[in-house]
Amino acid sequence: MPEFRRRMLKSKIHRAVVTGSDLNYVGSISIDPALLRKADIREFEEVVVLDIDNGARFTTYAIVGEPGEICLNGAAARLVHRGDKVIILTFVDIAESEVDELVPNIVIVDEENTPVG
Repeated sequence: MPEFRRRMLKSKIHRAVVTGSDLNYVGSISIDPALLRKADIREFEEVVVLDIDNGARFTTYAIVGEPGEICLNGAAARLVHRGDKVIILTFVDIAESEVDELVPNIVIVDEENTPVG
C-alpha cells in the first residue's frame, strides 16, 4: 500500500496590509521580496489569500513586488481594498512519515509589512 500523504501548511504571512490593487494586471499577488524569502514562498508559487476584513478567500500565485508591497492583481483586485489585512498561505503535500518534522514558516508583520519578532 502506498504511503499516505497530507496537505500541510508550509508558509504563512500573517496580517499583511494590502497596499494596492491593479485590476488590469494579468493576475497574481505582488509581495515584498524580503517577505517572500522569509516565508519561503517562491515566485509563481500558488498561494491562498484570506482577507481578514471581508472574509474573502481565494487562490492565486505570488510574484516579486516592491519593498513593503502587498498588491492584488487581476480579478483578485475586486476582492480586497487598500488597507485590508490579509493572511497569505502556502501548503505542501508530504508523506505521513514526515508530518512530525514539518515546521511551517510563520511571518508576522506590522502595519508597514515589516516582519516582527
